[in-house]
Amino acid sequence: CQSCRIQIRVMGLLQFQNTGISGLAAAVPRKVINNYDPNLYFREEEVNEVIEKIGVKERRFVDQDTCSSDLCFAAAEKLISEMGLNREEIDLLIFISQTPDYRMPATSILLQERLKLPTSTIAFDINLGCSAFLYGLTIAFSMLSCGGFRKALILDGETRSKVYSLKDRKTGFLFGDGGIAALVENKEIFRNSWFSLNSDGSRENLIKIPAGGYRKMSSCETVTEKVIDEYGNIRSEEHGYMNGADVFNFVIREVPRDFNRLLDFSAVELNSIDYFIFHQANSYINGFLAKKLKLPLDKIPSTIEKYGNTSSVSIPLTIVSELRGKLSGHKRLLLSGFGVGLTWGTALIDLEDCYITEIVEV
Repeated sequence: CQSCRIQIRVMGLLQFQNTGISGLAAAVPRKVINNYDPNLYFREEEVNEVIEKIGVKERRFVDQDTCSSDLCFAAAEKLISEMGLNREEIDLLIFISQTPDYRMPATSILLQERLKLPTSTIAFDINLGCSAFLYGLTIAFSMLSCGGFRKALILDGETRSKVYSLKDRKTGFLFGDGGIAALVENKEIFRNSWFSLNSDGSRENLIKIPAGGYRKMSSCETVTEKVIDEYGNIRSEEHGYMNGADVFNFVIREVPRDFNRLLDFSAVELNSIDYFIFHQANSYINGFLAKKLKLPLDKIPSTIEKYGNTSSVSIPLTIVSELRGKLSGHKRLLLSGFGVGLTWGTALIDLEDCYITEIVEV
């Protein structure tokens, strides 16, 4: 292939050369939600039981007027300013979210104008959940590897606080909001990267918002909250729900398999990986994965305790939050994302002096 930047694609496995992440920034809402605060819907012992299992003590929630794009804009402005980027050289903008500003137009187009990028910038949205940052990286790496692009900006934002019911103990203590910006470039200093991406729509019902789209459009009935089980959990059809037990079984079966498949494909030794960054699903799942894969805990940064599950934002947010000041020189990261769809993916990426900003509060 051109410039030998994209080398192999076999059975959903891809390898790239000379393309990588140059910089990362993140933004979170100022509003801190303490999961231990008195709860109107659940008894204290119920709250403590849930928190102990999922590991989420705090989250960040946007206000009513703040959207995913606002968080991404703040992160992007921080990254562009501190790295001294020329906006005219950003040829590609990918916006990742399942909580966009509007049904139409695409939020990426709004961010192209708001960031004052040239009209020659290619901009589009990706509507995917927890694995979406890996999908976005793969697309950016692929497009840059084709030549004709200078720099790509991946903006990934979620305001999950707007789509889950606080009266449902299965999800009400778990999700938080955040946004990130990642700069992707072609440079000779970048070594290799490998990706594995997967999907299984037969398990679509495990994590879903059943109404509010075009299959089942919004109505008075779909927005009405109802008691949905014998435990007194309450949500509407336009709130997200999750079958936690089946999701757990999916994760512990498929994620280690994909993890090892990518290691075999890349021929990378496990001890050569500096950090393992998992989607921040909950502390129970991630602890189980670490134990099953026999990974050193000091190489697995976590933000689940202070930011909760921020869906596709969680992997890059964890890098910015926990690895700032630790990515000088050459570092190799393994990224693992999994969830709604169901989709899952694994990536091995080499970083070279990746610039990480401080987290912005919006």
